[in-house]
Amino acid sequence: MMMFNAVSLTIPPQITNIEHILPPKEHTFRAFTFQPTEAYRVILLGQDPYPTVGDANGLAFSVHKGQRLPRSLKNIFTELVDDIGCDMPSHGDLTSWAEQGVLLANSSLSVLEGQAGVHAKYWKEFTEHWIRDLGQGSRPLVWILWGAHAQSYQHLIGSHHKIISSAHPSPLSARRGFFGSKPFSKANEYLKALGYAEINWCI
Repeated sequence: MMMFNAVSLTIPPQITNIEHILPPKEHTFRAFTFQPTEAYRVILLGQDPYPTVGDANGLAFSVHKGQRLPRSLKNIFTELVDDIGCDMPSHGDLTSWAEQGVLLANSSLSVLEGQAGVHAKYWKEFTEHWIRDLGQGSRPLVWILWGAHAQSYQHLIGSHHKIISSAHPSPLSARRGFFGSKPFSKANEYLKALGYAEINWCI
């Protein structure tokens, strides 16, 4: 399991209704369990989990196979197809990205049903800590920051990293700079420049 110095992977004590959080508590830290710290190559930062029961699975923007695709994920897949020519994915499970070294982490790791952003202040210290740890680490990474919220953490990321920044893929902002931003091909170009293997983004 991935650990960041003294930060333990425990739900903040201010969150008292643990049985009702989304994703289910056993998936709260799922994004941090796929790879050791040194195996991550890309950090894709989301805002908070989907606030609809059954959608959030612990990976930013991802849903379980068989779940209806949220609109933000549909837009991500539209850009994926346009950017690198993948076939349109038949499901929204992004586990294959995580297995290749993409950290799919939300800045807030939990919500309550229908209440997006309700836990954001409780996760702020944890999120700043892990972003600072990776962002100030000597090993350069590729960061994908979609939207103003993710971009608000950019000051914690050292200049030796590669940053891809654009509008958020949500229906409210996707046409304001997300579509056509080519984040997947840019990420692979940066990875090659850093001497890392590319990500197979096709699902």
